[in-house]
Amino acid sequence: MIAAFIHRAVMQGIPLLFGSTGEILTEKSGNLNLGIPGIMYVGGISGVIGAFMYEQSLPSKDAINPFLAIFIPTLCSIIGSLLMGLLYCFLTVTLRANQNVTGLAMTTFGVGFGNFFGGSLIRLVDTDVPSVTLTATSNFFRMSLPFANKLGWFGEVFLSYSFLAYFAIIVALVASFVLNRTRIGLNLRAVGESPATADAAGIRVSRNKYFATCLGSIIAGFGGLYYVMDYASGVWSNNGFGDRGWLAIALVIFVLWKPKHSILGSFLFGGLLIIHNYIPNIDISAQELFKMLPYAVTIIVLIVVSARKKKEYQPPQSLGTTYFREER
Repeated sequence: MIAAFIHRAVMQGIPLLFGSTGEILTEKSGNLNLGIPGIMYVGGISGVIGAFMYEQSLPSKDAINPFLAIFIPTLCSIIGSLLMGLLYCFLTVTLRANQNVTGLAMTTFGVGFGNFFGGSLIRLVDTDVPSVTLTATSNFFRMSLPFANKLGWFGEVFLSYSFLAYFAIIVALVASFVLNRTRIGLNLRAVGESPATADAAGIRVSRNKYFATCLGSIIAGFGGLYYVMDYASGVWSNNGFGDRGWLAIALVIFVLWKPKHSILGSFLFGGLLIIHNYIPNIDISAQELFKMLPYAVTIIVLIVVSARKKKEYQPPQSLGTTYFREER
């Protein structure tokens, strides 16, 4: 039972890990992107559209190509998420719009975009169930190591996940290394802390903001793709993501803007999301209280961090503010 709980917690946490890693990269450059929930939605529906079009073009399900079954949805997810990141940067960096308002508008747009095209696909398949099922494509995304089942609890806990789950962990570790050990990361952090100082030092502020935000959007979009193709077994249903995008943003605060810490943090949040299912003899009202745990933990961490006021626990100084070079 413990092994099964850990396995489900990790699967719940992977979308949060993608979303939080992408948002950390974005916030390190000084952009507060509250559009992450919408970007994850667009990343998911873009992958669904690509997989749906590919499956519909096949004469039969047996003719599916494993490489194309993975490549097409992944490419579509990257393009959809990238366009959302470019739109956010154009509005906030180029046009200098308010970041909070822009992010919230993009979340609303992303959810509406996903529901519109998701509803359109549901009508095309003409099904009584309000969902689209892409089982053939999902089977390739959900493939795990063939010998995992032979290793008992160890295989179930550590080796029974798809390639996107391990990719999420690798991305978080690489992001941590880049931010702390490379010149690119140093430039991003400089822009996030003081864009005027970075500009005076010859660092291209706008270019770094565009780069970090677009790359972060692509990573966050993978969270939506993973949720649909792996966790939901290729089933798309409108409004099926819940509040995972907002939890990913909350996780950024919980891990103190450190990508490598978001690995365990996402698994913890994933466990808190499903812990009510593993408590025996629990009534509905108590279940709702347990569902509040991720948010309650985030609030507690935010209070503790604010009280300690250590530099390493604080967000980038210019986070959420618009940089006007004329005021330098």
